[in-house]
Amino acid sequence: MNGLDQHPHMTDASPGQHGMSRRDFLRTATGAAAASALGSTAAVQIAAADTPGAAVYFTKDISPEGLIKAYEACGRKLTGRIGVKISTGEPGGHHFLAPSLIAPLVSRLDGTIVECCTAYGGGRATPASHWRTIEQHGFKAIAPCDLMDEDGELSLPVEKGFHLRENIVGGHFGAYDSFVILSHFKGHAMGGFGGALKNISIGMASPRGKANIHTAGRTSDPGTLWSNLPEQDHFLESMADAVKAVYAAKGAEHFVCVNVANNLSVDCDCDSHPAPPRMADIGIFASTDPVALDQACYDAVFRSEDSGKIYLIERMTSRHGIHTVEAAARHGIGVAAYKLVSLD
Repeated sequence: MNGLDQHPHMTDASPGQHGMSRRDFLRTATGAAAASALGSTAAVQIAAADTPGAAVYFTKDISPEGLIKAYEACGRKLTGRIGVKISTGEPGGHHFLAPSLIAPLVSRLDGTIVECCTAYGGGRATPASHWRTIEQHGFKAIAPCDLMDEDGELSLPVEKGFHLRENIVGGHFGAYDSFVILSHFKGHAMGGFGGALKNISIGMASPRGKANIHTAGRTSDPGTLWSNLPEQDHFLESMADAVKAVYAAKGAEHFVCVNVANNLSVDCDCDSHPAPPRMADIGIFASTDPVALDQACYDAVFRSEDSGKIYLIERMTSRHGIHTVEAAARHGIGVAAYKLVSLD
């Protein structure tokens, strides 16, 4: 099935495409900034009360109290067994959300931290290695944890997807009634940036599911993932396909999404050697709409007064990262229009 228009910045011949391993891709993905990437130098802009769009709540307070405040501002009462989807972070990296930051919220929800294994080598590729990482990074000490794909996987249908016909998630997905999508907003070598949409799609997918998304349905074999990478926009659209399947299976009313925009590296927490942040932290954003949420965080980087933003802007624009938001909006998962509501 054809997707949306292809973005010219990345083609099959671009870095990270055929013949390159994930490590090779991460090494060659540069953070050189272009002057054209500069956006408005205004600070985070708070909307008037009558601004149309989904509500996105914002606080500069990056603390356990600020996180709880942002979550509760969304006003959605999640019911049943609650999974808190985070990234546990690749060993060697240190930008993942700190257990001390998220522990009070997870406890208040009586939640279970949920994750899935990766589709590449490293410290989270198998359940045994991933459990070691979970313990070493301090998550096992603060809450119950669950590798959703440890005992198998579950195929969710994708209705009228751009590329995918199924989304393969961890088999324990069905054991949860509701989810808090708790994401570290930052750059990403392949997707441009990672926020709520990436955490729902690739984050909830099993290794086979991750291969399926990364290759736009060409293969679900992690062993052949890197030789089957598609056009860049098809990968981004496949993330939107995967989110559509997750939301259709559980119901949008069973999700609350929170993005913490700190440690704003150009690299993801899946990178064992991420580049250091070149701009200051921004704050915590929360919404019941993951599309509006990611759009608001993207815009906040452009509007930052920090000159170091050029590195993250280059990473996001060179990979056409906003296209994931555009594709998710086309699927009706949410809307890109938002009103930013200050909690400070």
